[in-house]
Amino acid sequence: MIASDGLGIAGVDEVGRGCLFGPVFAAAVVLSDHAAEHLQAAGLTDSKALTPSRRAALVPLIEAHAHAWGLGQSSARAVDRDGIRSATEQAMLCALQRLPCRPQLVLVDGVLPLRLWEGSQRTIVRGDSSHAAIAAASVLAKEARDALIRRLSNRFPGYGLERHAGYGTAQHRAALLACGPTPLHRHSFLRKLFATV
Repeated sequence: MIASDGLGIAGVDEVGRGCLFGPVFAAAVVLSDHAAEHLQAAGLTDSKALTPSRRAALVPLIEAHAHAWGLGQSSARAVDRDGIRSATEQAMLCALQRLPCRPQLVLVDGVLPLRLWEGSQRTIVRGDSSHAAIAAASVLAKEARDALIRRLSNRFPGYGLERHAGYGTAQHRAALLACGPTPLHRHSFLRKLFATV
């Protein structure tokens, strides 16, 4: 039986699935009902609907009020080797395994179930907009990934990573065509780009 205060439920979400550069990140968050209400009152919602400053301000609140949270990531190499779905699932599983207690139910944002999870789960379309634990996971994953990409932008200047976080913007595609990919680009994602040259 799932705890009535929400503590048996983990929300999980990913970020960076469609990027051309860097790892895919995931977070898992367990919130009590009280913490969920508090965070929603503070403006918690889907990370994509928040400004960067609002997301950053929510991170310490989530970390302070969450019963538990964990992060996971899968490298660009894992994306190339295993495919984006499997790499995303590995990141989600890693985040869930970093929770101190195994959740009784996992709420997965989107339509695809987490095939690696052997416990109970439920997929929720746009769950990051409707469930606080998933929204909190989306914020933690987004902020953690963006922070890493900002650090990596110093190692790989010229690609504008600090501006687009590795997504396939026109600037990023132009830099790839001019400079070629780095070792942290997802080469399997770039085949189509380079095939048109």
